[in-house]
Amino acid sequence: MAVTKSLSIEDANLAVRSIVSAREQVYSDIDLTFAKKTNGDIFKKTEAAAVKQAVKTLIQTNFGERPFNYYFGANIRALLFEPVTPDVIDEIELNVRLAIENFEPRAELLDVRVLDEIDRNSLNVSIRFRVVSTDEVVEIQTAFSRLR
Repeated sequence: MAVTKSLSIEDANLAVRSIVSAREQVYSDIDLTFAKKTNGDIFKKTEAAAVKQAVKTLIQTNFGERPFNYYFGANIRALLFEPVTPDVIDEIELNVRLAIENFEPRAELLDVRVLDEIDRNSLNVSIRFRVVSTDEVVEIQTAFSRLR
């Protein structure tokens, strides 16, 4: 039994490639302050602000806080009560890097710095990343402190 191909008019010139374009993606999330607009809706964050909020939430999350995803987060608060040594600071930097690389595909990590303030019982974490859709470079600085 012979098989015949039926081609449409569009298939006539298969050697010519069509133009492929990527769809521009707009990142948006709800604002976690849950502030209300005058019409009763809540505000939303878009582009770099949305990714910045997501990264900040990600690094402030400890392991086990997200149901069904034990290793979501950077587990920084769990390491606050460890004696501050270069090994602990390296572990915090590694946890932040892994968390962003594994759980936030909208951010391309550029730099992570952890500075300890022993006198104040706190750690300052500074993160620089590039938003994938806009190539905007964003820096987040946040402090973690232990309470007695």
